[in-house]
Amino acid sequence: MSNDRKVNGIQQETGAPVVSAVTMGELIAVTSGDGNLRVFQPDRDPLVFNIHEGVILSMATESQYLLTGGEDGRFLRVALRGEVEEIARFGSKWVDCVASDGGYFACSSGRVAYVWSPDRSQPVMLEHQSTVGGLAFNAGRNQLAVAHYGGVTIWTRRGIKWTKSALTYKGFHTSVTFSPNGKFVVSTMQENAVHGWRLSDNADFSMSPYPAKIKSMAWAGNTPYLVTSGASEAVCWPFKGKDGPMGKGPICVAGRKQIVSCVQGFPNVNGVLAGFHDGTVMLSQIYPPDGMAFVDLSVKSRRY
Repeated sequence: MSNDRKVNGIQQETGAPVVSAVTMGELIAVTSGDGNLRVFQPDRDPLVFNIHEGVILSMATESQYLLTGGEDGRFLRVALRGEVEEIARFGSKWVDCVASDGGYFACSSGRVAYVWSPDRSQPVMLEHQSTVGGLAFNAGRNQLAVAHYGGVTIWTRRGIKWTKSALTYKGFHTSVTFSPNGKFVVSTMQENAVHGWRLSDNADFSMSPYPAKIKSMAWAGNTPYLVTSGASEAVCWPFKGKDGPMGKGPICVAGRKQIVSCVQGFPNVNGVLAGFHDGTVMLSQIYPPDGMAFVDLSVKSRRY
């Protein structure tokens, strides 16, 4: 049997580690450790824009623009043809996280999250007990989730004021996401675990243990599934119904003798792209083989 690998698509050496990637229709935007933004599009050469000095730490989509934050302390709004608007500059402080809901947009530096309204007025400053690990907007519900040490803070906007509520769980929370229906919030942790809360009553649940840290998660399908890295398969947790994954096991697909480092889901399709440490990418349908999961991961739920 031949060990030759078939390589599809465009392969480009960046000379620096790839940090993040997002899709915008047929376009793929990629950031890297050399401060460059690369935009890939069908049947054209990639566009390369040097927008930061040093590593680009975070990226998110905002309408037809990209938001980026870097270790140079700059928070930028970038058009797909490379025009750059500097939203804020924090000097020697890094811009760790960025997020947008299509109208409001936010970034974090240290313990503070900064939120801008669509009219670009002075940002609201939301301070936390430790360095911010992740930001996520709850689309259509006027909420911003902020991950940090000790849990996640949910900020709710009422008019021009923001009020907060705490979702607590020990440990440092490194990223956060809302479920597509806005009823759950889930965070990854410094430990090899994922933690979540049901917002209607703050019932919380842990999804652990994983063999490695979870550095990537995405939503896929109509169920929907929360797909995570951190194992030798893409681990897919079902969030159907009022209980989400509580009392249920995951579906694990795209198994190899490598750790999954990155995942990407498809809206309205039960499918996932899983990227592995050796550079392999697999496309898989989310379907339970014989009704069994490949990885022994448990969901523990409790109610305060």
